[in-house]
Amino acid sequence: MTPDFWHARWRRGETGWHETAINVHLQEHWPRLGVKPGERVFVPLCGKSLDILWLAGEGHRVLGVEISRLAVDAFFSENALSPQVAEESPFVRFRAQELEILCGDFFDLNAAHLDGVTSIFDRASLIAMPPEIRPRYAEHLQRLLQVDSRILLITLDYDQSEMSGPPFSVKEDEVRDLFGDRFDIERTARIDVLAENERFRQRGLTRLLEQVYVLKAGDAAERSATGSLIA
Repeated sequence: MTPDFWHARWRRGETGWHETAINVHLQEHWPRLGVKPGERVFVPLCGKSLDILWLAGEGHRVLGVEISRLAVDAFFSENALSPQVAEESPFVRFRAQELEILCGDFFDLNAAHLDGVTSIFDRASLIAMPPEIRPRYAEHLQRLLQVDSRILLITLDYDQSEMSGPPFSVKEDEVRDLFGDRFDIERTARIDVLAENERFRQRGLTRLLEQVYVLKAGDAAERSATGSLIA
């Protein structure tokens, strides 16, 4: 997916991935990561997600990255927040209290942007990437992180032949291939959600599973500490 693709989707209001409530998996499974108040949390491809507000409400300093200026402006205006805005090429930084969003391309991030980040919430980022981009996404994300980082990851699993993405189907084997060299991976939930997703049934899906993973650096991180994933 090119930047122009996402800009066009936001201009046309084709944002079916946006949830109008706090993600239930975030609320249920976030405590498993053991993130303490005051720690910095990263939300890639955050859009105008309300999950950012929930994380801030848990006492975390939250950093998002989002390519669409329309989405970023909507997040702050819809939540009655008045951010400080600064040009920090190649990004525009929006900051309001403990919330920050960098408006720009995820792949332009460097480790300094994520300084102090201990944890990541990925609900709509990995599944937004087509198969050929996902290895690049996973490698770049891991290059940005501290050795002992943790990730709460939510994916979709369906028959990709029944529907073209995004969102794309990402199976458990691929999650383990992408992140297993560095993280110990636990699948904490596998839920059939087709019945409650009429738009996906209309697109032809006969099966739709949401899968929730907790990724924690452990023995896998020690094995890769001298490898290419840690920059």
